[in-house]
Amino acid sequence: MRKTKGFTFHNISPPFPKPSLTGPRPFRAYSFVPFSPLAMLDPTILAIGGIVLGIAIIERILERWGVIDLVDQFAKVMRFILPVTFYGALFYFLATFMF
Repeated sequence: MRKTKGFTFHNISPPFPKPSLTGPRPFRAYSFVPFSPLAMLDPTILAIGGIVLGIAIIERILERWGVIDLVDQFAKVMRFILPVTFYGALFYFLATFMF
């Protein structure tokens, strides 16, 4: 008959974990680039803004000259073009802005 040897838990594992041989790896944290108003000086954004501003100035000049029918046509077109231009320029700016 064989003798069975018993082991206690303390004999199998040490009471405290051994320190690891390698130290903790350095952790790099990246942050977003802060928003710069100079990023709005994109030529495409400036061209779109200049075109819209030019159309608005032309509309005011035609209103002073008394050409109300043409001003109404401009107003109808601008009611559609201004929101489309704004959201298109905003999408373009966010798509090309480097974060």
